[in-house]
Amino acid sequence: MFNRESRQERREERQQDRSFGRRNSGNTIYKMRQRLISIGDDFWIENQPGDRVFKVDGKALRIRNTLIFEDTAGQELCKIQERMLRIKDTMEIEGANGERLALVKKALIAPLRDRWTVKIGDAPDLDVQGNILDFAYTLAAGRNKIAEISKRWFRMADVYGVEIEPGQNDILILAVAVAIDIMAHD
Repeated sequence: MFNRESRQERREERQQDRSFGRRNSGNTIYKMRQRLISIGDDFWIENQPGDRVFKVDGKALRIRNTLIFEDTAGQELCKIQERMLRIKDTMEIEGANGERLALVKKALIAPLRDRWTVKIGDAPDLDVQGNILDFAYTLAAGRNKIAEISKRWFRMADVYGVEIEPGQNDILILAVAVAIDIMAHD
């Protein structure tokens, strides 16, 4: 009986993995296009139909990396900021009121894959694993995949997609994706 249940669980996990990247999966898909020639590394995040929904405003002339995550009206939603003088690469994501939403830390030693841990207040930590060369990452809460970041869905340079399961905090997941992008390609 146990063997049959574990096979069924594995089958369901494989089906869930195959549903990522498909248009009718029920997941929210965002496209992130970073403009190469811009003051302070500003770029827009678009939804699946191609509408601009969020802006990431890089603040120029600062000692540490600071990015302001805004809606289309310019309202600040969160701030992504590099934490200096740490052994591990670390970025903090703060809410609009300055409260800590998440702390993204890169693993010290990751011989085969890139790994990060995302500490989110009282919620369970997220594990991020992936490949820096392909820029393909999976965000998981325990064994449940909640988002996927990938360049393979697009043929253009400096464009990648973020696909998020329903019921997740899209803004936080997108901010984590931006933090990983900065730490992976600094």
